[in-house]
Amino acid sequence: MPALLEARSITKRFAGVTALRDVSFELQPGEIHALCGENGAGKSTLIKLLSGLHPAGSYEGELLLDGAPAHFRTIADAQERGLAVIYQELALVDELTVAENLFLGCEPRRGALIDWDAVWHEARTWLARVGLEISPDARVGDLGVGGKQLVEIAKALSKEARVLILDEPTAALPEREVETLLTLMAELRGRGIACIYVS
Repeated sequence: MPALLEARSITKRFAGVTALRDVSFELQPGEIHALCGENGAGKSTLIKLLSGLHPAGSYEGELLLDGAPAHFRTIADAQERGLAVIYQELALVDELTVAENLFLGCEPRRGALIDWDAVWHEARTWLARVGLEISPDARVGDLGVGGKQLVEIAKALSKEARVLILDEPTAALPEREVETLLTLMAELRGRGIACIYVS
């Protein structure tokens, strides 16, 4: 059975500087894969490459998804194929509600109008999946870092992510929220969702 995600002999250069040299790894469904290294080791470069920020053709080697070549040209390409990155700098809009953030740009619609009943219902479903007990109409700016991180994960799961890449996920979290995140990762593993944990 092919790996869910595989990198083969990836090399990435910037103006003569080699950021990645001959990197290979495999990620199976439900696997939690730690990617550890010092600053400058190439972790961020690899994340950007896996997420489509560094597009296919800008590096040597190849990516495979379910055993077939994957040519991500944009972040949207990678997301459509089930890869999502949760960065340290969370990509949420503080002034909007949790529900609005979850479906921003892909709101359920009834004809030309946003179906707000569906937005609130689906938001509750995805928040429950990550164990976040807050109202969908809570303002994101009022949440702590851990809550925002769980909203980001819920957003990725709502887009049917099969691979979650977590960039330094526990760096700014208190111990209690670290435990919540690690428990969630174990639950996701049980559902067959793979995680790359960057530290």
